[in-house]
Amino acid sequence: MQLYIGNQNYSSWSLRAWLIFEQHKLAVDVIKLKLFTAEFYTTLARVTPTAKVPLLVDDEVTVWDSLAILEYINERYLAGKAWPGAFEQRAKARALSAEMHSGFFSLRNELPMNCRARRTLQLTEGALNDLARVDAIWSEQMALNPDGWLFGEWSIADAMYAPLALRIETYGIQLSEQAMRYQQKQLNSQAMQSWLAQASLENDIVEEDEAGEPV
Repeated sequence: MQLYIGNQNYSSWSLRAWLIFEQHKLAVDVIKLKLFTAEFYTTLARVTPTAKVPLLVDDEVTVWDSLAILEYINERYLAGKAWPGAFEQRAKARALSAEMHSGFFSLRNELPMNCRARRTLQLTEGALNDLARVDAIWSEQMALNPDGWLFGEWSIADAMYAPLALRIETYGIQLSEQAMRYQQKQLNSQAMQSWLAQASLENDIVEEDEAGEPV
């Protein structure tokens, strides 16, 4: 299998797909491309119609889009265990994952993922509303699973919300105690620490993702 990703400092969607391989110790060749370069578009044009990352190539199967990759790996290699076992919890986990996949536009636009940076900026009402919703989701799930992930064991839902833990750290966002506990669980996980270590070795700058002012 080959997993094409972008710069680990900036590519939040790449992180989501990458995490399932790291969490479950699945063998995969990671091909990292520098975002918005000629090589990036030329390489991807040969293997995907979207010219976006992440992209998974598994023998004759090509899968683009983070959530689709997570679902594919879960079905083919994990016997479904990357979703909660109980159907009620599985339904909720899928709904929360879809909410992240298709929403939170203000938050994602105003707080681009930038692992190496520590920044400050003024948020719009839209971004503040998005953050309040994230806080509510994390707090609710932590009340149900105090020492675990969103649904006890690590799941695709955790992969979908992982980049927000990094964004909150980068921009010094304050959340409720329950939500902060989840954020710290994400940041301190072995998988996230591995991603951050690799991101720290990069020196490329994507100007459009250098939002705010340095702290």
